[in-house]
Amino acid sequence: MGKTKTHQQWHMLREDGELTLTRRLPAKFDFAAKTVISGGADLRKGRIATQVRQDMWRALQSLRGFAPVVQVTVRGDDLEIVAGGAVAGRFPKAHSEALVSEVLESTDRRNRWVRSARRTTA
Repeated sequence: MGKTKTHQQWHMLREDGELTLTRRLPAKFDFAAKTVISGGADLRKGRIATQVRQDMWRALQSLRGFAPVVQVTVRGDDLEIVAGGAVAGRFPKAHSEALVSEVLESTDRRNRWVRSARRTTA
């Protein structure tokens, strides 16, 4: 029972317009890439972070000891996303950053994230 719960546990830390999604505490970036969604300040940060984490994991799942971290921050009218994480041991840093950058700059993925994170009005 405890093993399943631990496997499912993610920490979502919220602080002044910023959300950090991480598996391990404290959240640590051994590598990262960054992007900005223009006009995205009103999007749901938790939705964006979860989808970025899932897409990043798909791209880096063969990286041993990888613990993803996604940080989503409101910057004026925009939404800044920093994605990457910690890695236990040696790893190809430049290659890992390039893969995360590809994930963050994918037009199809960004459109899906925005659609999913829009706030609906009733």
